[in-house]
Amino acid sequence: MAKKRIYLSSPTMHGEEQEFVKEAFDTNWVAPLGPNVNAFEQEMAAYTGAAGASALSAGTAAIHMALKVLGIGKGDVVFVSSLTFAATCNPIVYENATPVFIDSDEDTWNMSPVALRKAFEKYPEAKAVILVHLYGNPAKLDEIVEICKEHNVPLIEDAAESLSSTYKGKQTGTFGKIGIYSFNGNKIITTSGGGMMVSQDPSLTQKATFLATQARDPARHYQHSQIGYNYRMSNVTAGIGRGQLLHLEEHKAIKKAIYQQYKEAFADIPEITMNPLNPDADANCWLSGMVIDRESPVTPDMVMDALDAENIESRPVWKPMHLQPVFAEYDFITEKGSKEDTPDIASVAEDVFNRGLCLPSDIKNTAEDMELIIGIIRKLFRG
Repeated sequence: MAKKRIYLSSPTMHGEEQEFVKEAFDTNWVAPLGPNVNAFEQEMAAYTGAAGASALSAGTAAIHMALKVLGIGKGDVVFVSSLTFAATCNPIVYENATPVFIDSDEDTWNMSPVALRKAFEKYPEAKAVILVHLYGNPAKLDEIVEICKEHNVPLIEDAAESLSSTYKGKQTGTFGKIGIYSFNGNKIITTSGGGMMVSQDPSLTQKATFLATQARDPARHYQHSQIGYNYRMSNVTAGIGRGQLLHLEEHKAIKKAIYQQYKEAFADIPEITMNPLNPDADANCWLSGMVIDRESPVTPDMVMDALDAENIESRPVWKPMHLQPVFAEYDFITEKGSKEDTPDIASVAEDVFNRGLCLPSDIKNTAEDMELIIGIIRKLFRG
Protein backbone atom coordinates (compact mmCIF):
# COMPACT_ATOMS: atom_id res chain seq x y z
CA MET A 1 0.00 0.00 0.00
CA ALA A 2 1.37 3.41 -0.98
CA LYS A 3 2.31 5.74 1.83
CA LYS A 4 0.18 8.83 2.32
CA ARG A 5 1.62 11.87 0.53
CA ILE A 6 2.52 14.79 2.81
CA TYR A 7 2.83 17.99 0.82
CA LEU A 8 5.02 21.05 1.22
CA SER A 9 2.06 23.43 0.94
CA SER A 10 -1.06 22.45 -0.97
CA PRO A 11 -4.42 24.21 -1.41
CA THR A 12 -6.96 23.90 1.40
CA MET A 13 -10.55 24.40 0.31
CA HIS A 14 -13.49 25.06 2.60
CA GLY A 15 -17.06 25.52 1.38
CA GLU A 16 -17.57 29.18 0.66
CA GLU A 17 -15.43 28.99 -2.49
CA GLN A 18 -18.03 26.76 -4.16
CA GLU A 19 -20.82 29.17 -3.27
CA PHE A 20 -19.10 32.08 -5.02
CA VAL A 21 -18.21 29.90 -8.01
CA LYS A 22 -21.77 28.53 -8.20
CA GLU A 23 -23.08 32.07 -8.25
CA ALA A 24 -20.79 32.82 -11.19
CA PHE A 25 -22.16 29.79 -13.06
CA ASP A 26 -25.77 30.46 -12.13
CA THR A 27 -25.55 34.02 -13.44
CA ASN A 28 -23.44 32.97 -16.47
CA TRP A 29 -20.54 35.19 -15.31
CA VAL A 30 -17.89 32.63 -16.31
CA ALA A 31 -16.08 34.86 -18.78
CA PRO A 32 -13.30 37.18 -17.58
CA LEU A 33 -14.47 39.98 -15.32
CA GLY A 34 -17.71 40.11 -13.39
CA PRO A 35 -19.04 40.72 -9.86
CA ASN A 36 -16.57 38.39 -8.13
CA VAL A 37 -13.59 40.23 -9.64
CA ASN A 38 -14.87 43.60 -8.49
CA ALA A 39 -15.75 42.29 -5.02
CA PHE A 40 -12.44 40.47 -4.60
CA GLU A 41 -10.55 43.66 -5.40
CA GLN A 42 -12.63 45.60 -2.89
CA GLU A 43 -12.23 42.93 -0.20
CA MET A 44 -8.47 42.69 -0.71
CA ALA A 45 -8.14 46.48 -0.56
CA ALA A 46 -10.16 46.53 2.65
CA TYR A 47 -8.14 43.68 4.21
CA THR A 48 -4.73 45.14 3.38
CA GLY A 49 -5.65 48.79 3.87
CA ALA A 50 -4.74 49.68 0.29
CA ALA A 51 -6.60 52.42 -1.57
CA GLY A 52 -6.86 50.46 -4.81
CA ALA A 53 -6.45 46.92 -6.14
CA SER A 54 -6.27 45.24 -9.54
CA ALA A 55 -7.00 41.50 -9.83
CA LEU A 56 -4.67 39.87 -12.35
CA SER A 57 -3.86 36.47 -13.81
CA ALA A 58 -0.70 35.90 -11.74
CA GLY A 59 1.66 37.51 -9.28
CA THR A 60 4.15 37.72 -12.15
CA ALA A 61 1.64 39.74 -14.17
CA ALA A 62 1.21 42.03 -11.15
CA ILE A 63 4.96 42.71 -11.02
CA HIS A 64 4.99 43.32 -14.77
CA MET A 65 2.11 45.80 -14.49
CA ALA A 66 3.84 47.50 -11.53
CA LEU A 67 6.91 48.13 -13.68
CA LYS A 68 4.77 49.32 -16.60
CA VAL A 69 2.74 51.84 -14.61
CA LEU A 70 5.94 53.19 -13.00
CA GLY A 71 7.43 53.77 -16.43
CA ILE A 72 10.34 51.35 -16.11
CA GLY A 73 11.84 50.74 -19.54
CA LYS A 74 14.87 49.87 -21.62
CA GLY A 75 18.19 50.22 -19.80
CA ASP A 76 16.67 51.28 -16.47
CA VAL A 77 18.41 49.76 -13.43
CA VAL A 78 16.11 47.95 -11.00
CA PHE A 79 17.41 46.65 -7.67
CA VAL A 80 15.86 43.31 -6.69
CA SER A 81 16.33 40.70 -3.97
CA SER A 82 18.58 37.86 -5.10
CA LEU A 83 17.14 35.23 -2.75
CA THR A 84 13.77 34.76 -4.43
CA PHE A 85 11.93 32.89 -7.18
CA ALA A 86 12.59 33.86 -10.80
CA ALA A 87 9.09 35.32 -11.21
CA THR A 88 10.21 38.34 -9.16
CA CYS A 89 12.92 39.21 -11.68
CA ASN A 90 11.66 38.05 -15.07
CA PRO A 91 9.35 41.06 -15.63
CA ILE A 92 12.35 43.39 -15.32
CA VAL A 93 13.80 41.70 -18.38
CA TYR A 94 10.41 41.72 -20.14
CA GLU A 95 10.78 45.51 -20.16
CA ASN A 96 14.43 45.38 -21.31
CA ALA A 97 15.45 46.92 -18.01
CA THR A 98 18.56 45.83 -16.08
CA PRO A 99 18.25 43.85 -12.84
CA VAL A 100 20.92 44.35 -10.20
CA PHE A 101 20.66 41.71 -7.50
CA ILE A 102 20.90 42.59 -3.81
CA ASP A 103 22.12 40.19 -1.13
CA SER A 104 20.19 39.19 1.99
CA ASP A 105 20.87 40.02 5.61
CA GLU A 106 21.35 37.26 8.15
CA ASP A 107 18.60 38.61 10.43
CA THR A 108 15.68 38.07 8.05
CA TRP A 109 17.06 36.43 4.86
CA ASN A 110 15.52 39.42 3.05
CA MET A 111 17.13 42.32 1.20
CA SER A 112 20.02 43.81 3.18
CA PRO A 113 19.63 47.56 3.76
CA VAL A 114 23.42 47.83 3.93
CA ALA A 115 23.81 46.16 0.53
CA LEU A 116 21.02 48.35 -0.88
CA ARG A 117 22.88 51.49 0.18
CA LYS A 118 26.02 50.18 -1.52
CA ALA A 119 23.98 49.51 -4.65
CA PHE A 120 22.79 53.13 -4.76
CA GLU A 121 26.39 54.28 -4.36
CA LYS A 122 27.33 52.35 -7.49
CA TYR A 123 24.09 52.91 -9.43
CA PRO A 124 22.67 56.29 -8.31
CA GLU A 125 20.55 56.35 -11.47
CA ALA A 126 18.49 53.28 -10.39
CA LYS A 127 14.78 53.66 -11.15
CA ALA A 128 13.07 51.15 -8.80
CA VAL A 129 13.55 48.64 -5.99
CA ILE A 130 11.73 45.29 -5.81
CA LEU A 131 11.79 43.90 -2.29
CA VAL A 132 10.71 40.32 -1.48
CA HIS A 133 9.25 39.23 1.87
CA LEU A 134 10.75 35.75 1.73
CA TYR A 135 8.67 32.80 2.92
CA GLY A 136 6.21 35.25 4.49
CA ASN A 137 8.71 36.98 6.79
CA PRO A 138 8.71 40.80 6.46
CA ALA A 139 11.95 42.57 5.57
CA LYS A 140 13.48 45.51 7.46
CA LEU A 141 10.92 47.88 6.03
CA ASP A 142 11.72 51.02 8.02
CA GLU A 143 15.28 51.07 6.73
CA ILE A 144 14.50 50.09 3.15
CA VAL A 145 11.60 52.54 2.81
CA GLU A 146 13.86 55.31 4.14
CA ILE A 147 16.63 54.49 1.65
CA CYS A 148 14.13 54.57 -1.23
CA LYS A 149 12.81 57.93 -0.04
CA GLU A 150 16.34 59.36 0.18
CA HIS A 151 16.90 58.47 -3.48
CA ASN A 152 13.35 59.29 -4.60
CA VAL A 153 12.95 55.79 -6.04
CA PRO A 154 9.67 53.82 -5.91
CA LEU A 155 9.53 50.62 -3.87
CA ILE A 156 7.65 47.60 -5.20
CA GLU A 157 6.90 45.02 -2.51
CA ASP A 158 6.78 41.43 -3.73
CA ALA A 159 4.46 40.17 -1.01
CA ALA A 160 3.55 37.05 -3.02
CA GLU A 161 4.44 34.87 -0.03
CA SER A 162 3.52 37.26 2.78
CA LEU A 163 -0.19 38.07 2.49
CA SER A 164 -1.45 38.58 6.10
CA SER A 165 2.07 39.23 7.46
CA THR A 166 2.37 42.57 9.22
CA TYR A 167 5.26 44.88 10.06
CA LYS A 168 4.65 47.02 13.13
CA GLY A 169 0.95 46.34 12.72
CA LYS A 170 0.69 47.24 9.03
CA GLN A 171 0.15 44.76 6.17
CA THR A 172 3.09 43.92 3.95
CA GLY A 173 2.49 45.11 0.41
CA THR A 174 1.30 48.54 1.59
CA PHE A 175 4.62 50.18 2.52
CA GLY A 176 5.90 50.78 -1.00
CA LYS A 177 4.46 52.59 -3.99
CA ILE A 178 3.01 49.27 -5.16
CA GLY A 179 2.49 45.87 -3.55
CA ILE A 180 1.81 42.55 -5.25
CA TYR A 181 0.32 39.28 -4.00
CA SER A 182 0.14 35.79 -5.49
CA PHE A 183 -2.70 33.27 -5.25
CA ASN A 184 -0.79 30.37 -6.78
CA GLY A 185 -1.86 26.93 -5.60
CA ASN A 186 0.79 26.68 -2.88
CA LYS A 187 0.24 30.14 -1.34
CA ILE A 188 -1.49 30.85 1.97
CA ILE A 189 -4.74 31.39 0.05
CA THR A 190 -5.28 30.44 -3.58
CA THR A 191 -7.48 31.16 -6.57
CA SER A 192 -5.81 28.16 -8.30
CA GLY A 193 -3.71 30.82 -10.02
CA GLY A 194 -3.83 34.57 -9.97
CA GLY A 195 -2.40 37.69 -8.41
CA MET A 196 -3.25 41.16 -7.17
CA MET A 197 -1.59 44.56 -7.44
CA VAL A 198 -2.37 47.11 -4.73
CA SER A 199 -1.41 50.72 -4.13
CA GLN A 200 -2.26 53.73 -2.00
CA ASP A 201 -2.47 55.60 -5.33
CA PRO A 202 -5.66 54.36 -7.05
CA SER A 203 -4.54 55.91 -10.34
CA LEU A 204 -1.79 53.26 -10.52
CA THR A 205 -4.12 50.30 -10.01
CA GLN A 206 -6.61 51.81 -12.46
CA LYS A 207 -3.87 52.15 -15.06
CA ALA A 208 -2.78 48.54 -14.41
CA THR A 209 -6.34 47.35 -14.90
CA PHE A 210 -6.58 49.27 -18.18
CA LEU A 211 -3.30 47.82 -19.52
CA ALA A 212 -4.21 44.32 -18.32
CA THR A 213 -7.51 44.48 -20.23
CA GLN A 214 -5.78 44.82 -23.61
CA ALA A 215 -5.56 48.63 -23.16
CA ARG A 216 -8.84 49.14 -24.94
CA ASP A 217 -9.69 52.83 -25.29
CA PRO A 218 -13.13 54.05 -24.17
CA ALA A 219 -14.63 54.03 -27.67
CA ARG A 220 -17.60 52.19 -29.14
CA HIS A 221 -15.33 50.48 -31.64
CA TYR A 222 -12.16 48.56 -30.77
CA GLN A 223 -9.45 51.18 -30.50
CA HIS A 224 -6.04 50.94 -28.87
CA SER A 225 -3.57 53.75 -28.29
CA GLN A 226 -1.18 51.65 -26.18
CA ILE A 227 0.04 48.06 -26.19
CA GLY A 228 -2.12 46.03 -23.81
CA TYR A 229 -1.98 42.65 -22.07
CA ASN A 230 -4.43 39.84 -21.39
CA TYR A 231 -3.70 39.74 -17.67
CA ARG A 232 -7.08 40.05 -15.91
CA MET A 233 -8.35 37.52 -13.39
CA SER A 234 -11.50 35.61 -14.33
CA ASN A 235 -14.78 35.85 -12.44
CA VAL A 236 -14.63 32.14 -11.57
CA THR A 237 -11.15 32.20 -10.03
CA ALA A 238 -11.97 35.44 -8.21
CA GLY A 239 -14.87 33.58 -6.61
CA ILE A 240 -12.45 30.99 -5.25
CA GLY A 241 -10.32 33.82 -3.87
CA ARG A 242 -13.29 35.43 -2.10
CA GLY A 243 -14.05 32.17 -0.31
CA GLN A 244 -10.40 31.67 0.60
CA LEU A 245 -10.03 35.20 1.95
CA LEU A 246 -12.60 34.38 4.63
CA HIS A 247 -10.15 31.81 6.04
CA LEU A 248 -6.89 33.75 5.69
CA GLU A 249 -6.35 34.45 9.39
CA GLU A 250 -7.16 30.82 10.20
CA HIS A 251 -4.56 29.63 7.69
CA LYS A 252 -2.01 32.04 9.13
CA ALA A 253 -2.54 30.78 12.69
CA ILE A 254 -1.95 27.18 11.61
CA LYS A 255 1.18 28.09 9.60
CA LYS A 256 2.60 29.90 12.63
CA ALA A 257 1.84 26.88 14.86
CA ILE A 258 3.68 24.60 12.42
CA TYR A 259 6.76 26.83 12.53
CA GLN A 260 6.67 26.92 16.33
CA GLN A 261 6.34 23.14 16.56
CA TYR A 262 9.43 22.66 14.38
CA LYS A 263 11.36 25.25 16.37
CA GLU A 264 10.57 23.56 19.69
CA ALA A 265 11.18 20.07 18.30
CA PHE A 266 14.71 20.96 17.12
CA ALA A 267 15.65 23.27 20.00
CA ASP A 268 18.04 20.70 21.46
CA ILE A 269 19.84 20.12 18.13
CA PRO A 270 22.40 22.93 17.80
CA GLU A 271 23.15 21.97 14.19
CA ILE A 272 19.64 23.12 13.17
CA THR A 273 18.53 26.75 13.02
CA MET A 274 15.04 27.71 11.88
CA ASN A 275 14.63 30.58 9.44
CA PRO A 276 14.84 33.84 11.41
CA LEU A 277 11.69 35.92 11.95
CA ASN A 278 11.75 39.71 12.05
CA PRO A 279 11.08 40.75 15.70
CA ASP A 280 9.28 43.89 14.47
CA ALA A 281 6.84 41.82 12.45
CA ASP A 282 4.16 39.17 12.65
CA ALA A 283 5.10 36.71 9.90
CA ASN A 284 2.57 34.37 8.34
CA CYS A 285 5.23 31.59 8.29
CA TRP A 286 4.04 30.50 4.84
CA LEU A 287 6.95 28.05 4.67
CA SER A 288 9.04 26.90 7.60
CA GLY A 289 12.71 26.79 6.65
CA MET A 290 15.84 25.58 8.37
CA VAL A 291 19.59 25.81 7.88
CA ILE A 292 22.13 23.21 8.95
CA ASP A 293 25.43 24.04 10.61
CA ARG A 294 28.40 24.08 8.24
CA GLU A 295 30.26 21.46 10.31
CA SER A 296 27.36 18.99 10.47
CA PRO A 297 27.78 15.66 8.65
CA VAL A 298 24.07 15.91 7.78
CA THR A 299 23.31 17.85 4.59
CA PRO A 300 20.07 19.36 3.27
CA ASP A 301 20.01 16.72 0.53
CA MET A 302 20.17 13.98 3.15
CA VAL A 303 17.18 15.47 4.96
CA MET A 304 15.17 15.87 1.76
CA ASP A 305 16.06 12.32 0.65
CA ALA A 306 15.01 10.86 4.00
CA LEU A 307 11.67 12.68 3.85
CA ASP A 308 11.14 11.73 0.20
CA ALA A 309 11.66 8.06 1.07
CA GLU A 310 8.53 8.38 3.25
CA ASN A 311 6.58 10.21 0.48
CA ILE A 312 7.02 13.56 2.22
CA GLU A 313 7.61 16.65 0.10
CA SER A 314 10.27 19.23 1.00
CA ARG A 315 12.19 21.73 -1.10
CA PRO A 316 15.58 23.43 -1.31
CA VAL A 317 15.72 27.11 -0.45
CA TRP A 318 15.38 29.26 -3.58
CA LYS A 319 18.60 29.27 -5.59
CA PRO A 320 19.68 32.94 -5.60
CA MET A 321 19.07 34.78 -8.84
CA HIS A 322 22.68 35.96 -9.17
CA LEU A 323 23.67 32.27 -9.43
CA GLN A 324 21.14 31.48 -12.16
CA PRO A 325 22.62 30.97 -15.65
CA VAL A 326 20.00 33.21 -17.24
CA PHE A 327 21.04 36.15 -15.04
CA ALA A 328 24.81 35.53 -15.03
CA GLU A 329 25.60 38.80 -16.85
CA TYR A 330 24.04 41.04 -14.18
CA ASP A 331 25.67 42.60 -11.15
CA PHE A 332 25.21 41.43 -7.57
CA ILE A 333 25.75 43.61 -4.51
CA THR A 334 26.58 42.37 -1.01
CA GLU A 335 27.22 44.29 2.18
CA LYS A 336 30.92 44.21 1.26
CA GLY A 337 30.68 45.28 -2.35
CA SER A 338 29.93 44.31 -5.94
CA LYS A 339 30.69 41.02 -7.67
CA GLU A 340 32.27 43.02 -10.51
CA ASP A 341 34.85 44.37 -8.05
CA THR A 342 35.35 41.19 -6.01
CA PRO A 343 33.96 38.18 -7.94
CA ASP A 344 34.63 35.67 -5.14
CA ILE A 345 32.82 37.67 -2.47
CA ALA A 346 30.86 35.59 0.05
CA SER A 347 27.11 36.17 0.20
CA VAL A 348 24.40 35.48 2.75
CA ALA A 349 21.99 34.39 0.01
CA GLU A 350 24.37 31.71 -1.27
CA ASP A 351 25.12 30.48 2.24
CA VAL A 352 21.41 30.11 3.03
CA PHE A 353 20.90 28.27 -0.26
CA ASN A 354 23.78 25.88 0.41
CA ARG A 355 22.71 25.03 3.96
CA GLY A 356 18.93 25.42 3.87
CA LEU A 357 15.71 23.64 3.00
CA CYS A 358 11.97 24.23 3.34
CA LEU A 359 10.03 21.84 5.55
CA PRO A 360 6.50 20.52 4.96
CA SER A 361 4.22 23.40 5.93
CA ASP A 362 0.80 22.24 4.76
CA ILE A 363 -1.99 23.42 7.03
CA LYS A 364 -3.68 20.02 6.65
CA ASN A 365 -0.75 18.29 8.40
CA THR A 366 -2.11 16.16 11.23
CA ALA A 367 -0.42 15.66 14.60
CA GLU A 368 0.73 12.26 13.30
CA ASP A 369 2.15 13.86 10.14
CA MET A 370 4.16 16.35 12.16
CA GLU A 371 5.40 13.63 14.51
CA LEU A 372 6.56 11.57 11.52
CA ILE A 373 8.36 14.49 9.84
CA ILE A 374 10.08 15.57 13.04
CA GLY A 375 11.03 11.99 13.92
CA ILE A 376 12.72 11.42 10.56
CA ILE A 377 14.77 14.59 10.86
CA ARG A 378 15.72 14.03 14.51
CA LYS A 379 16.91 10.51 13.68
CA LEU A 380 19.35 11.90 11.09
CA PHE A 381 20.95 14.16 13.69
CA ARG A 382 20.62 11.98 16.78
CA GLY A 383 20.69 8.46 15.34
